[in-house]
Amino acid sequence: MNTLCRSCAFIKKNTVMFVAFLAAVITSLIVPPDSAYIEYFDFKTLTCLFCVLAVVCALKNIRFFYTLAKKVVRLFKNARMSVLALVYITFIGSMLIANDMALLTFLPLGYFVLTTTGKEKYMAFTFIMQNIAANLGGMLTPFGNPQNLYLYSKFEIPNLEFMGIMAPPFIVSVALITVCCIIFVKPEPLFVEDEEKKLPKGRTAIYLLLFALSIAIVFRGIPYWIGLIIIPIALLLLDRRALLKVDYPLLLTFVFFFIFSGNMARIDVVREFFSMLLEKSTLLFSVASCQVISNVPSAILLSQFTENYQDLLVGVNIGGCGTLISSLASLITFREYTKHNPGKTGKYIRDFSLFNFGFLILLTAFMLLLKFI
Repeated sequence: MNTLCRSCAFIKKNTVMFVAFLAAVITSLIVPPDSAYIEYFDFKTLTCLFCVLAVVCALKNIRFFYTLAKKVVRLFKNARMSVLALVYITFIGSMLIANDMALLTFLPLGYFVLTTTGKEKYMAFTFIMQNIAANLGGMLTPFGNPQNLYLYSKFEIPNLEFMGIMAPPFIVSVALITVCCIIFVKPEPLFVEDEEKKLPKGRTAIYLLLFALSIAIVFRGIPYWIGLIIIPIALLLLDRRALLKVDYPLLLTFVFFFIFSGNMARIDVVREFFSMLLEKSTLLFSVASCQVISNVPSAILLSQFTENYQDLLVGVNIGGCGTLISSLASLITFREYTKHNPGKTGKYIRDFSLFNFGFLILLTAFMLLLKFI
C-alpha cells in the first residue's frame, strides 16, 4: 500500500514527465524503435541542462541565491518596493539559472518576507508575479527557459539574433510586471529580520567558476562533453547532494518528448496537418499549443514541422503564460502556494488565470502588431 501511495505521489508531482512517457510509448507502437531513434535526441541540450541544474543545486545548497536575494530585499523599506524586488530577483534569476530553478529558489524567500512582516495578504499576488517573471524573464537568454536551450541548439541561432528576437516581448513584459506591482501593492512600511549568514568563500568561488563553465558551454564557447566530465567530478568531491538534487524528471521529460516528437514527425498525416497549421501562423499556433501540452513539449514537437524559429521561439515563451499547465514553472508555483495556503486554492486559480491570460493576450497582440509594422 505504501509503495502504491509513493508511486501515486511521484506521478502527481511529475505529471508532465508521466504524460511525456505515455506519449513516447504510444507513438512507439505506431513507429517501432529502429536505428533512426538515436537521431531524435539533442545530446548537447541534455548536457547543457544537466550542467546548469547541477551547479545551481550546489549554489543553492550553500544558500548563495537566498543570501544574495536577502541583501537586495533589505535595501527596501516598504511592501511595494520589496515585492518589486522579489519579482525582479526572480526575473533576473530566471535569465541565469532557468525559470523553474529561479522559482524553487526565490518563492520560499517571498514566503519568508511576507510572513515575517505580516503581509500575507500579498502572498498570492507575489507568487503569481514571481511565476510570470520567471516565465517571461527567462526568455531573453538561451539558458533562461528549457525550451530556449533546445531551440537555440536545434536551429543554431546566433547569440545576438536570439536576443534580438526576444528583446521586444521582454521589454514589454518588464513594463507590464512593474505596472502591476505598483497598482496592486501599497507602499506600506515593511521590516525584514536582519539575519546574516556568511557564504563559504572557497566553495562559492569554485561553484561560480563551474557556473561560468556551464554558460560558456551553452554559448558554444566550450565543447559540451568537457562540462559533462568536469562538473560531475567537481561536485562528487565537493557536494554529492547537488548531483542527487538535480531535476532528473525534467531531463527525462525531454528524453520522452524527443521520442514522441521524433515519432510524430515520421507519421505522414500528422506531419502534413501540423505543417499546414504552422504555415498559417506559427506564432498563434505555438501559443495555443502551450496552453494544452505546455511550452517545453510544444517547442520540441513543433520544431519538427517548421523552420520559422523566430515565431516559434516567441510563441513558446509568451505561451508560458495562460493555463496552469502552459509551463512547468506554473505548476511549481501552484504547488508551493497550496503547500502554504491549502484553503485558498480557488482564489489563487482565479487570480492566476486573470493575470496570466491578461499578459498572454497583451503580449500576443503586441507581437502580432509588430509583425505588421
